[in-house]
Amino acid sequence: MKRIALIALIVLVAPIAPAFADVTVKSTVTGKGMGMQGSMPTVTYIKGSKMRNEVTMGDSTRVSIFDLDSQKMYTFDLQKKEADVFDMQRMSAEISKSVQIDDMKTSLKANGKTKQIAGRSATGYDLEVTLPATMGGAKGMKMIVNMQGPMWVVKGAPGAQEYLNFYKSAVEKGWFFSDPRSAKAQPGQAKAMAEMQRQLAATGGIPYEQEMNIKMSGDGPMAGVFAKMGNISSTTVVTSIETGTLAADLFAVPPGYKLKEQK
Repeated sequence: MKRIALIALIVLVAPIAPAFADVTVKSTVTGKGMGMQGSMPTVTYIKGSKMRNEVTMGDSTRVSIFDLDSQKMYTFDLQKKEADVFDMQRMSAEISKSVQIDDMKTSLKANGKTKQIAGRSATGYDLEVTLPATMGGAKGMKMIVNMQGPMWVVKGAPGAQEYLNFYKSAVEKGWFFSDPRSAKAQPGQAKAMAEMQRQLAATGGIPYEQEMNIKMSGDGPMAGVFAKMGNISSTTVVTSIETGTLAADLFAVPPGYKLKEQK
């Protein structure tokens, strides 16, 4: 379960690529927490309203396919012949029951800094999201999710406009970019990260580098447990963005895989 949650985190913090053109985004993720050590390569492929994320950890590659039109998400390990299938519309509705969106506080401010990343000039921003949530349903244990860190945004990057269009479509459908099993266990974190992506889209560019620190806190006997669950940090750096036609079957579960409907 920790491995699944970690991969879900990587998918979320990696810059979401444009979605109404064929685009390939390659990144490197380095992080701490939940047993995560060292650097991991990630690749995001986009064709129309479909996105495929690949995260390689050691000799294992975990794939997530997002289909905005069908509201389905597919996850599988390339070493196995089965894929989990999730109804994202239903999952999003369930998660919303445990999060008080009206109490969310967000701050995204330009910090006046610039630097070169992958041969492009990036503008610095500081992001902070604070969100009250509950665990175990609307009447469950209360907690606070805090997410903050600097990011470097490239405006005018390849696919920047498609990136904005994609996120607009995802928000309209109530989408969240996480493994649903992890999101159900930590709904506040899933919603906070979804808000983070909305804030990123508001910059008008693509984040080429992003540092994210996640902490959770709570009251009573579970305070220590919350702290251990949420202390995660990661840095994602884009190494390249390419445009070019991608094969349609890249965004489908490979033939012969067993599909397992998840609830």
